[in-house]
Amino acid sequence: MANGQWYPPEWPDRIRALSSGELTPATPRRAATVMLLRDSVAGPAVHMLRRRASMAFAGGAYAYPGGGVDPRDDDHLVRWAGPSLASWAARLGVDEPGAQAIVCAAVRETYEEAGVLLAGPTPSSVVGDTTGDDWEADREALVAREFSFAQFLDRRGLVLRSDLLAAWARWITPEFEPKRYDTFFFVAALPEGQRTRNASTEADRTVWIAPGEATAGYDKGDLLMMPPTIATLRQLSPYGSAADALAAAPERDLTPVLAQARLEDGELILSWPGHTEFTKRIPTGGQA
Repeated sequence: MANGQWYPPEWPDRIRALSSGELTPATPRRAATVMLLRDSVAGPAVHMLRRRASMAFAGGAYAYPGGGVDPRDDDHLVRWAGPSLASWAARLGVDEPGAQAIVCAAVRETYEEAGVLLAGPTPSSVVGDTTGDDWEADREALVAREFSFAQFLDRRGLVLRSDLLAAWARWITPEFEPKRYDTFFFVAALPEGQRTRNASTEADRTVWIAPGEATAGYDKGDLLMMPPTIATLRQLSPYGSAADALAAAPERDLTPVLAQARLEDGELILSWPGHTEFTKRIPTGGQA
């Protein structure tokens, strides 16, 4: 293949069904994912995981830690530090409960899937090593939804450090997909004293990789990725440090990117506004 774009074989048929009115789009579920960065002598690297090949959705594709919002992520008891919920709501384009739920999901999923926790005992501190048995027991309980993230923070006497996150992009799963997500992408720097690990049951490998190296692997067809992943990696490539990327984030446009499909001159044309490299032209009489 020319590159590593993940492209499901069932998409053409689903696009045709959507175009003919036979398919009703599913309502997207809110989700969050975090591009976790750390600096090296060669520049910043990003933490990525490879989804198990057995996964029904994007098996074998590289992605960032993340997942859907837990209905309890907007718990009003959450311990909070950093920008106000009003500020986050304005930045994300949602209401305040929605903003809290999205930011909580970003921090919770990063802890669940990478073992990294963006929280501390005070608004100006962050926890250190989180690899002990007691931490792992709490992480597994979070994954099992035995308690909410707010309850986890209470148990640990911690506050969520929302100031350690910066919103970067927003992508919505195409309307023809059976499972859809309205995903907010964040950037964050790996806190001092913490280290990542593969804590996800959905991943078979994790790597720290320079954005430029990852995009080169995608371009050669060696690394499989979905459009939002490769697009955000390309956007990270120019920055010389994690701090530079975080400093640039407030100016990023969070207008949602949603794929568009249309029939034109005997072809189905699939495109992502602002991202021409992902355009697909599918003959109406056959597969892509």
